Amino acid sequence: MGRIAYVNGAYVRHADAAVHIEDRGYQLADAVYEVWAMSDGRLCDPEGHFARLERSLGELSIDMPMSRAALTTVLKETVRRNRIRDGLVYLQVSRGVAPRDHAFPIEPTPPAVVVTVKRTDPAAAEARAVGGVSVITTPENRWGRCDIKTVGLLPNVLAKQAARSAGAAEAWFVDADGLVTEGASSNAWIVTAEGVLVTRDTSANILRGVTRETLLEVARTENIRIEERAFTLEEALTAREAFFTGAGALLMPVVAIDGQPVGTGRPGPVATRLRSLYIAEARAAAI
Repeated sequence: MGRIAYVNGAYVRHADAAVHIEDRGYQLADAVYEVWAMSDGRLCDPEGHFARLERSLGELSIDMPMSRAALTTVLKETVRRNRIRDGLVYLQVSRGVAPRDHAFPIEPTPPAVVVTVKRTDPAAAEARAVGGVSVITTPENRWGRCDIKTVGLLPNVLAKQAARSAGAAEAWFVDADGLVTEGASSNAWIVTAEGVLVTRDTSANILRGVTRETLLEVARTENIRIEERAFTLEEALTAREAFFTGAGALLMPVVAIDGQPVGTGRPGPVATRLRSLYIAEARAAAI
């Protein structure tokens, strides 16, 4: 069976899916998105993703396109029609279709909704986690509202491409003060020499990662000391361990930054254990 997408009320062949040329998401990046990891056909971290979606839409004064219950039905039906058990579910909501103008449309427009699903390979992801990955750093050059999950991602795209060109899995943004903010598509973490788990606080200009929040809860149940604060690139380079989190990566150990090994140059015990615990928790809470 071919891939199926949901577009503005209809389930259509992925190859035939289309949005209007004056969709404001397409022309002006006037849209938000969410990505759910999917385990055994179920959505992981559902509450966190729905809450962040509603917050992002609210920050841009875009109406929820439908109730949370109705949207859940749409997401699950798209998953069912694609017959995918493990993968990623992508949702995009734009302000809708209107003649191009920077200001909001004068006449109310219904939000435009797109849902797609793609398969992932858990075994391949686990193999990457066992070996660990590298990251590069790049200067922070994004806008001042990274807490809103908008589709305006060009700096992230360029950072991710730079990482790929360097043979790395991710790029970490570093601000003018030498502080790591977050990754191009993930949140950044370190484990200090004292065993403290550190990740940037959400009062900073970073995305409020859903995987990040769930992992913090998991770490607390393990009585791991946690500090939500800024950390420098130098701290990261001298840390015992490092890793990043996100719906796509889940938790991915980092073994090198800008070509320099982190810790032993192998995934550490904290990251390895937390990855296992997070996956178990995400699967148990999936809907």
